[in-house]
Amino acid sequence: MFAVPENTIALPQSHAALHPVRIALDMAARRERWAHLLRYDPDSRYSALVERTGEQEVWLMGWLPGQHTDLHDHGPSTGAFTLVSGSLTEIVAPGRTQYLHHLVAGQSRVFGPDYVHQVRNDGPDPAVTIHVYRGGGRTMRPYRFDPVDGATAAR
Repeated sequence: MFAVPENTIALPQSHAALHPVRIALDMAARRERWAHLLRYDPDSRYSALVERTGEQEVWLMGWLPGQHTDLHDHGPSTGAFTLVSGSLTEIVAPGRTQYLHHLVAGQSRVFGPDYVHQVRNDGPDPAVTIHVYRGGGRTMRPYRFDPVDGATAAR
């Protein structure tokens, strides 16, 4: 074990300098910041803005069983989301192939421009996620999946 002097560690000057996954994990652990905003909507996935700065937006989402997004990307945005509770399935469609990711509480996913995916709650319990968006906000451009050509933007 060794000690590292404080002046040898480069600390970020602001919270926004941290990776979006770090922001999402930190926010997920600080329930007092968002628990009062949590709701579930029987008709569609619930979302509430938790924090907006000049660099990013942090959103809370509540997912009842069966709720999902359509296949989409986030335009020019980059970011991440962390699953706080429950379980979700993410389908990533970079081309002709689709990849399935089964997520449980504590896991995170990262996205960048043109990252095409769908997120859904296939589980028996509600799910809660924290999302961080940078460089374009919560933009969602719809896609459709063409098994011959892969994911195709529906613009």
